[in-house]
Amino acid sequence: MSDPQAQTADRHAPVRERMVREQIERRGVRDPAVLDAMTTVPRHLFVPEAYRARAHEDGPLPIGQGQTISQPYIVAFMTAAIRPRPEDRVLEVGTGSGYQAAVLASIVAEVYSIEIIPELGESARRLLADLGYDNVTVRIGDGHAGWPDRAPFDAIVVTAAPGDVPPKLLEQLRVGGRLVIPVGDAEQHLIRVTRTRDGYQRETLLPVRFVPMTGGSPDPP
Repeated sequence: MSDPQAQTADRHAPVRERMVREQIERRGVRDPAVLDAMTTVPRHLFVPEAYRARAHEDGPLPIGQGQTISQPYIVAFMTAAIRPRPEDRVLEVGTGSGYQAAVLASIVAEVYSIEIIPELGESARRLLADLGYDNVTVRIGDGHAGWPDRAPFDAIVVTAAPGDVPPKLLEQLRVGGRLVIPVGDAEQHLIRVTRTRDGYQRETLLPVRFVPMTGGSPDPP
């Protein structure tokens, strides 16, 4: 018997291809692995059913709990910005619906994703498992603390905006590792931080607008 979900995904394939061609590749994202992942991951399954007809539009969409799924171009841009490699171990902070994790999982060896909102984290965990992304591990927690038990990471992607880069995330990058994160309050910029043997190199990539990163309460005495 054929898989109804696979059939649904196939019906959306031409729309995804057009999304990648017109919204992503045309704007300068050229990494073949990123373009392939954006073409194959069934984005419509990562948005609420009421918004599935709009899943491939050039903009963010609500996913509940006051959170959003980022526009396709931003997901592709951030993924390309970490310069992903097949052997990489990647930390994602802000699982949301699980879409960014699925894109990463299509490219790298291991993805560890943290979500502070339990309802979103549990839903994303189930969906990712149902879709066969068995190289993704999701846990509920405060992303400011990272995931020290799985560190160091080759790359870290943060999908919500803190006021500045959480120090513990920097500590969990291996030398040569890349962190891509939106930073700021009223005015936000996407930055990339690369860990070097001598410290950290910081680059500003582009202006963005993300939901604020919550959590980050001080450690208990």
